[in-house]
Amino acid sequence: MTGSSVPPPVTAVMDAASAWLPARMAVVEERLGELAGGYGPKLGEEAEATLRAGGKRLRPILVLMAAGDGAGERAIRAATAVELLHMATLVHDDVLDGAPVRRGRPTVVARSGRERAVGVGDLLLSRAFAELADGGGDAEVAELSAASVALALGELAQRSDAYDTSITEERYLWRCSLKTARLFESACRVGRLASGGPGTEELAGFGREIGLAFQLLDDVLDVTGPPERTGKARGTDLLDGTVTLPLILARGLDPGLESVELRGLAPAEAEAICDRIAATDALDVVRARARAGIENAKEIISSRQFSDQERQLLGMIADGVVERYS
Repeated sequence: MTGSSVPPPVTAVMDAASAWLPARMAVVEERLGELAGGYGPKLGEEAEATLRAGGKRLRPILVLMAAGDGAGERAIRAATAVELLHMATLVHDDVLDGAPVRRGRPTVVARSGRERAVGVGDLLLSRAFAELADGGGDAEVAELSAASVALALGELAQRSDAYDTSITEERYLWRCSLKTARLFESACRVGRLASGGPGTEELAGFGREIGLAFQLLDDVLDVTGPPERTGKARGTDLLDGTVTLPLILARGLDPGLESVELRGLAPAEAEAICDRIAATDALDVVRARARAGIENAKEIISSRQFSDQERQLLGMIADGVVERYS
């Protein structure tokens, strides 16, 4: 993992913890490569391509930071497992959405079809739990299993809500707590479990807050774009029928949006709706909610059971969630 492969907020964290974090992340990257490859051209090559597409690696970094600078192989395996699970969910999400592009590259389902993409996601999922079982404790396996169930429930809820522009803010936030925030929470929890340090539930709460802020800001970015930054078309959520908080809030500010029909929407129409959402105050409200969540996260870890270094590094990650989307 090199400084050029990750966004500046993550690079700053790596620099601040240069005595130990980059070396551990390098081992995680090596393990990811070993576990994703070697399964033949039908699955292994696509799994390796998914890994090469990159990513922020926020979740494994959270595992390692929650474990602390003295953690060893158990934490590294937990970090690897969390990222493999995340990769699996992305591949499966793209199958469900029929997504053509992710991170600026064709998705597995676009390149190789639904059957192979499902197999690649299943492979990554199975390798995640094999890695955790080989080197972790029962508590970590149970935690990641519970997170996997939450992720599935969140995805099912999103599919159930598709094209329904009447869903409430409460429903949206509940869905996000399952589909996004839960894995951030689990990353922090399994990291602390791997090291046996104090404050496991506080760290889990920290992860939950920044995970929700991450999703809120990601939904803002889907409205604002541009595609060269997001790696996908502007208004992709609208095209998928996914109703997010920017649209929910904008409906109350622009009555014309209440009658919007998402089913069968053309890309140009989705961009026009994005323009109307952006013309309201909805995006500023969502950004403010995300920033408030980040401040809540930092407050959670302000107690004396966390070291100065832990508070500094975790605070940098929290602030980096906002910085990346600013």
